[in-house]
Amino acid sequence: MTELKNKIDFVYLFDVQDGNPNGDPDAGNLPRVDAETGCGLVTDVCLKRKVRNYVEVSRQLADGYDIFIREKAVLDNLVESIWDDSEVKAADKAGKKKVAKQLLCKHYFDIRAFGAVIATNGKNDQVRGPIQLTFARSVDPIDTAEHSITRMAVTKEADVDKERTMGRKATVPYGLYVCHGFVSANLAKQTGFSEEDLQLFFEALKNMFDVDRSAARGLMSARRLIVFKHDSLLGVAPSNQLFDLVHVKRRDEAKVPRSFTDYEVTVDKDNVPNGVELIEEI
Repeated sequence: MTELKNKIDFVYLFDVQDGNPNGDPDAGNLPRVDAETGCGLVTDVCLKRKVRNYVEVSRQLADGYDIFIREKAVLDNLVESIWDDSEVKAADKAGKKKVAKQLLCKHYFDIRAFGAVIATNGKNDQVRGPIQLTFARSVDPIDTAEHSITRMAVTKEADVDKERTMGRKATVPYGLYVCHGFVSANLAKQTGFSEEDLQLFFEALKNMFDVDRSAARGLMSARRLIVFKHDSLLGVAPSNQLFDLVHVKRRDEAKVPRSFTDYEVTVDKDNVPNGVELIEEI
């Protein structure tokens, strides 16, 4: 594995058409929205879930690419299995947690990338991950469309003669979302997150919607991934200065945006600071 030696900042754009990109359980699973601006939101947790799903599917059975936070995982059991490893047992009492943390990072991609809080009694610990994501926010306010749906089948025979069951489905007609991300080379050293892991993460951002299709999410697509690679461990420019170089503007003729072509995405390449490489992955 190649050691990650460069601070990374990136801007990630994705869109949704006729779908719910991230339902809010506190609002009847309606699309998440900023109550003051009306802009749509997608949480960092939602995006990380999709990255985990992609890695799990694309790297099945590969050593070092297991997923810690997955559906129906019993975390205590996973932690206990690490503590039963011969390397942990061979370590002295003071070093057992350190060795266990190293093995957790070695075995699980998502711990290596995003970190984790280990809450197993007597074996509690914390791993700070090198990758952090912001909430994604839509460029323009979104409209939530609610649709009535019916179910023709029934569950119980006793209900055969009853009226059809009615339900509701909420979608966003169209929304373009922007997320900002950060990769710390310093923290990558601590977890063993490598250049190869970083490329897998970017691969996931580009392809994860294709392995996560559902009727609820409609058509979701990765649109742009703009990467700023610093030539040093700590970086040569503030992240916000780099993010300000990316401009997303709705075209004047697009009164009601309904596709990615209704927007123009530009990068002010002339003002990229010295010591920062601009890489446009998508």
